[in-house]
Amino acid sequence: MYDRSLPPEGLAEFARAAERLGVDDLWVVEDLGFAGGVSAATLALAATERLRIGIGIVPAPFRNPALLAMELATVARLFPGRLVAGIGHGSPDWMAQVGAASPTKLALLEETLVAVRSLLSGTTTDVAGRTVRIDDVTLVHPPAEPPPLVTGVVRPRSLELSGRVADGTIIAEGQGPDRVTAALAHIDRGRAAAETPRPAHELIVFTHLYLGDDPAATAPVIAEYTEWLGIPAADVFLAAGTPDTAATRITSLWDAGAHTVVLRPVGPDPLDQLAAILPAVTSGR
Repeated sequence: MYDRSLPPEGLAEFARAAERLGVDDLWVVEDLGFAGGVSAATLALAATERLRIGIGIVPAPFRNPALLAMELATVARLFPGRLVAGIGHGSPDWMAQVGAASPTKLALLEETLVAVRSLLSGTTTDVAGRTVRIDDVTLVHPPAEPPPLVTGVVRPRSLELSGRVADGTIIAEGQGPDRVTAALAHIDRGRAAAETPRPAHELIVFTHLYLGDDPAATAPVIAEYTEWLGIPAADVFLAAGTPDTAATRITSLWDAGAHTVVLRPVGPDPLDQLAAILPAVTSGR
């Protein structure tokens, strides 16, 4: 992950360096006041040749579905097969700050996913939902290969929704193998309830990476995710310690069912940490 705290002008070189190190994905972030997700993804795609670039995530309340589909279609046409679009509820506090808080978060996310997927397929789309209204809209330039639409969600009902209508689910940082396994159960319940069979569902797990032994470096992360996830500090999961120890913890996420693990380095040297952890991870795969 290119952390949201890093300036956008450093993204292109970071992406090229990550590609040279051999990673498969690079994920960018859209949080209120930081960089825009679609523009950041486009920059990273233009700077690289093979990396898959994920947006984790654009908030549905923040984005009109038709405009979001237009943006994603443009990027997907320019870089076919290399974009993953993450959509979520957005932080309630942040959405309230911009007048976008929604009392119908589940309906808004589902209707946004359905509308964006329909538009990206080139279909003339009409949606008369609880929150989304689209009347006879067709994309003139739909992508030949629509990007996967994945959700970034946490709670059980949202995870079930993701299984029912999305192409994948992002599990936020701080959650270890037990919570990954529990999330999969909710996702699978949603998949089983889908009106039509869904294709393979990708489980993407974000986790912090810290190679070191200074508790002060990870204390702010643990405090933030203790509050946000509502779990004890001891249960906040990080891939931390020596490269071998961190690699073992990353592998435990794969073993729990993750298809993709996205590392969010903690500290001032993200590329150095990435270079150190990759040999330890790949030697065990």
